[in-house]
Amino acid sequence: MIPTTFRDAVRLVAILNLAYFGIEFAVALNIGSVSLFADSVDFLEDALVNFLILFSLAWSASARARVGMALAGILLVPGLATVLMAWHKLLVPTPPEPLALSATGLGALAINLSCAFMLARFRAHSGSLSHAAFLSARNDALANIAIMAAACVTVFYPSAWPDLIVGLGIAALNADAAKAVYTAARKEHAEAQA
Repeated sequence: MIPTTFRDAVRLVAILNLAYFGIEFAVALNIGSVSLFADSVDFLEDALVNFLILFSLAWSASARARVGMALAGILLVPGLATVLMAWHKLLVPTPPEPLALSATGLGALAINLSCAFMLARFRAHSGSLSHAAFLSARNDALANIAIMAAACVTVFYPSAWPDLIVGLGIAALNADAAKAVYTAARKEHAEAQA
C-alpha cells in the first residue's frame, strides 16, 4: 500500500518504526551492540516524532513551528542514550555478534528506506515537521549502512571499536538533524509571527 497523503505516510512510518524498535532493541541487548542500541532508541524516537506530527497536522503554522522546535530537542535523546551505552561498552569491550548485527542492520535499512521513500514526496508539505520526519528516515538509512559495515569489519577484526564508533556516529548524525530541524522551525515561527 502506497500512502497517498502526508497523514497516511506519517501514520504508516510511525507504526513501522515502533514495530522495528522492539526487534532491534531486543537484539541490541542480547548481543551488546552500541550501534544497534542507538539505532533502536532512534526507532522509538522516530515513532514518537511521527505520531506527534500526525496529531499536530491540524494545528496553526505557529503551533507546528513550536512543535518543530520541540522535535529538535527530541532528536537529541538517542544521542544521549548512545553515550551512556558507549560508556558501558568501554568498561566491557566485547565485540557484538557480527551475523546478528548485520542481519538486524539490514532489516533496519529496509524499514528506513521504505519510510524515507514514503516521506520524500512530502518533504515540503508541513515545513519543519515533514522535514524532521524525512531527515530522521534518511539519516537512519545511512546509519544502517554503517552498522552493516561495522559488522563486516568485526568479522575480520573482532573488536568492540567498529560498533562503538558507528554508535557514536549515529549520535552525531542525530545532533546534526536536530540542528537542521530547529533552524527550519525557528524560521517558520518567525514567518508565522510576521
